[in-house]
Amino acid sequence: MGTEIEVPPFFVCPISLQIMRDPVTISTGITYDRDNIERWIFSGEKNSCPVTKLPLTDTDLTPNHTLRRLIQSWCTLNASHGVELIPTPKPPVDKSRISRLISQASNSPHMQLTCLAELRRIASESASNRRILESSGAVDFIAALVLSRSGSSSDCYEEEVEPKKSIDEEALSVLYQLKISESNLKNVVTRENGAFIEALTRILQRRNNYESQAFALDLMNSTLHVADPPELISMKAELFIELVQVLRDQISSKATKTVLKMLIHLCSSGRNRVKAVEAGGVGTVIDLLLDCSDKRICEMMLVVLDQLCGCAEGRADLLKHGAGMAVVSKKILRISHLGSEMAVRILHNVSKYSATAIVVQEMVHLGVVAKLSLLLQIDCEVNTKEKARKIIKMHARAWSNSPCAPKYLIASSILSPPLLGSLIRICGN
Repeated sequence: MGTEIEVPPFFVCPISLQIMRDPVTISTGITYDRDNIERWIFSGEKNSCPVTKLPLTDTDLTPNHTLRRLIQSWCTLNASHGVELIPTPKPPVDKSRISRLISQASNSPHMQLTCLAELRRIASESASNRRILESSGAVDFIAALVLSRSGSSSDCYEEEVEPKKSIDEEALSVLYQLKISESNLKNVVTRENGAFIEALTRILQRRNNYESQAFALDLMNSTLHVADPPELISMKAELFIELVQVLRDQISSKATKTVLKMLIHLCSSGRNRVKAVEAGGVGTVIDLLLDCSDKRICEMMLVVLDQLCGCAEGRADLLKHGAGMAVVSKKILRISHLGSEMAVRILHNVSKYSATAIVVQEMVHLGVVAKLSLLLQIDCEVNTKEKARKIIKMHARAWSNSPCAPKYLIASSILSPPLLGSLIRICGN
């Protein structure tokens, strides 16, 4: 507001302390702004009135039209002082309409696509509609359709000139549109012992439908982040195969980031690291790192690679790849502090657990020793510097005769600035 205007206190929502745009009254008689009280109620964690702390006997919201008109009139009178005008809000969808659509789709399979398209349209109109859809049981019904149809091809139209969505693809787009709450996501992820994730995995296999793949990835990412550790560990190998394939396909930058987030989350477990390695994760990440210029994606790839190199199979794949050690070394001091930290962690794992004589000598030829020495002389994270020092000390004897690792460096792991410049020129980057 341009001038300080005193807002009548009964115009203000008790939750947001902002002027109400769509005032509604709950069962305790207190009025709130619709968006704020819906988020309070439908979060699934709070079933009481924010002001009185009394339990809510029901979650019905009654529009307070009289108060809304007073607020609109006051805003109009004070518009010259910079007060924003508040339009009359569109009423949210009625629960009975949602129930009818769900019932119609359940009883008439040939009407399912039409009903799902209508549910998607309703969900796209407002956050209030999305919350009403959730509270009306739409999530369970739509998730059940994804489960029952994801393995079927009878309702697909791949041969048509203008392909139509299959039922499970339309259901998937509705779930994506809903932006499901955490409580409902937990119900979905535990449905039939993880069958929902398996259904999404099957949808990822449809290489000709990028939109459905994107929706499946988004939902999968959300559900995995509310899954319990035992559920994460039990994820099947097929999931990792499809995630790695999406990385290879490079559908979009967003899809790549989503897959990397999922792999980072999943690979905190040792069992899942092996599954990801067996799916070709190490080689795929290295190939992508070679040409990657996006800072954030590079960082995420190095985090994934660090996790995968936490198991023997991952380190073996890294060393087997012709560009494995080279690309990791190249990323030191090229991306960010995080990128350097991850690269050094990878090299430390290799040096500690998988360093054969050939590998140790290769680290000299690739300039790894020079990069590690440089890290000791510049401002970087303490843990990163310590790991670099450990690597150098670990192989001091093998590197003692190398032109890139003078004896005084091996002895102290510290190099004076003039000699540091010479080392860099000798070993390159």
